[in-house]
Parts: sequence; C-alpha cells; structure tokens
Amino acid sequence: MPLWQWVVDVVAVLLVLLVLYGVALVVRRRVLSRDGGTFELSYRARSSTTGRGWVLGLGRYAGEELEWFRIFSLSPRPGRVWKRSALAFDGRRDPVGHEELALYADHVIVVLSDGRDELELALGPGSLMGFQSWLESAPPGTDWDRDRPR
Repeated sequence: MPLWQWVVDVVAVLLVLLVLYGVALVVRRRVLSRDGGTFELSYRARSSTTGRGWVLGLGRYAGEELEWFRIFSLSPRPGRVWKRSALAFDGRRDPVGHEELALYADHVIVVLSDGRDELELALGPGSLMGFQSWLESAPPGTDWDRDRPR
C-alpha cells in the first residue's frame, strides 16, 4: 500500500474519532442536564497566577451539594463537589484582564470560602441569583451553625 493511502486512512480515522468525541460530549451534557438544575459554571483551579487557572464547566445542584463537571470531559462523575453547609459567600467581582477572555461572556466571579481555602467560581447573572438563593436556603430545622467555618 502506498504511503499516501496510509496518510488518508490515518486522517480518516482521526476525523471519525473527533466526531465520536463531539457526539459523546453532547450526549454527556444531555444526560447531566436531564433532571434540570444545570448551568454554566467555571471554576478557578489554580489561583497562583493572577487571572489564570480557570476551567470551563457545568454546575448542577444535587440536594445539599453543588457538583461541578468539566465541560470537555467524558467522565460522568463531577470533578468537584461542595457542600452547601460548608460554603460562605465572601463577595463578587467582575473579570479583569485575561479572565475576560477565559470565561463566558457576562459572567461574574464569586469569591467563597469553604472553611479551608478561598474558592472562586464564575457564573452568569441569572445563575448567580439562583446560586445565592440556594446557598442561603436550607430545609426547615437546619442548624445554621453546624459545619460552618468559624
């Protein structure tokens, strides 16, 4: 078989794999959002460099937890999970510099603490309102001081 036929075969296989990956991402997003409650949520994984370290993803409420999924991953499991009782709202800010390019348009950065570290999430204005409502609400009879960072 001539070399050019090998090259064509390899390119065809790579294109098929790329299309299958794209289809798998669409199916995964549909499966994650089938119960509702998903929204665009970016997470700052590395905060060592100013304006860098953002990872695009999806957020989903699961009872008392907020689950975060990487947008370009095929894993059905969340990459991070935060418990509502451990999160404390510390403020919000607008993206600056490189963050404006790295994040979705019109997203706002929310600064939270989880008892150990400072945490930054970026979400849209509508999702922010829902997130703040979810964060402040709790089932009746909840002990507000339990598991809260002091």
